[in-house]
Amino acid sequence: MLRARIVLLAADGHTDLKIAERLGVVPRTTARWRARFLKEGVAGLERDAPRPGRTPAISAQTVLEVIEKTTQQKPSQQTHWSTRTMAAAAGISEASVRRIWRAHGLKPHRLHTFKLSNDPRFAEKLEDVAGLYLNPPGQALVLSLDEKSQIQALDRTQPGLPMKRAAPRP
Repeated sequence: MLRARIVLLAADGHTDLKIAERLGVVPRTTARWRARFLKEGVAGLERDAPRPGRTPAISAQTVLEVIEKTTQQKPSQQTHWSTRTMAAAAGISEASVRRIWRAHGLKPHRLHTFKLSNDPRFAEKLEDVAGLYLNPPGQALVLSLDEKSQIQALDRTQPGLPMKRAAPRP
C-alpha cells in the first residue's frame, strides 16, 4: 500500500522529500520505490528485492558429500547411516546432518525393498500384465486385484476365536 502511494504521489509531480514528509518515511525510501517502479513496473512493487542472507556455515561440497555417502555408501559394520555416524564421517554436527537429510528428503533408517518373485516365468507374466495397462484391448475392462502382504487368500487352518459382543464372525 505504501509503495503504491509513493508512486501515485510521484506521478502527481511531488518530490521525494515532499512524499517522505507526507507519508512519514525517509526520502531514501521514496527514491528506492520510485526507481524500482521505473525499472520493473508494477511487478517491482509487489515483492521485496532478494537479499543475500547469512553465509551458509556448511559448504555446498560438504552437503553433496553427505548426500552421496547417505545414498551410495554404507558405514562399516552397520546396515545404514545414523546421524551420529554420518556426523563423525563428514566432520559436521548431528543437527547439520539432520537438516541436510530433511532438506533432501533422505531417510536412511527406512529401508525400501522390492521383492521379486522366484517364478521362472515371472518376467513373461510381468510383461503380460504391464501390457494390459499400457495397451488395453478395445472394449475391454481391465481390473487389478492384489492380496495384502503377509495374508494369503486361503482357507483358515485354525477355527476362529469365540465371538465377542457386537462383533461379526468371519
